[in-house]
Amino acid sequence: MNNLSNTKVHTVNNPVEVQEQVYKFQTEGYAKDRIYVLTHDKDRTKRIVENTDAGKIGVAEEGLGTAIANIFRSTGDELRAKMRSLGISEQDAQRLEREMDQDKILVIAWGGKEYTGEEFDPAVYYYPHYVV
Repeated sequence: MNNLSNTKVHTVNNPVEVQEQVYKFQTEGYAKDRIYVLTHDKDRTKRIVENTDAGKIGVAEEGLGTAIANIFRSTGDELRAKMRSLGISEQDAQRLEREMDQDKILVIAWGGKEYTGEEFDPAVYYYPHYVV
């Protein structure tokens, strides 16, 4: 049984995997406006958008619902802040940012609760699984 209030973070390698994971999250029941794609490189983000039919959506435009996923591309600080607002811990946000530095792409299905300050969601599911 899938619980749509859970946040899931999948680390993928290329635009084909992005599209597959976005589709999988949608078939699980996550709405388009709850699916985020995060990447460091603006040029790479542009290629992903062109190759997956996803639209680039900024914070002010998140409610449009016209894209496959909400794609964020920006500095490390902004990406970490976005991850933190989705419930990802500071430690995990730093780890995920390092993975993005290695050309990985994050596809996130958000459970819907916004987090502020130091609080985070201890039940976020990461794939591939991360072992300390």
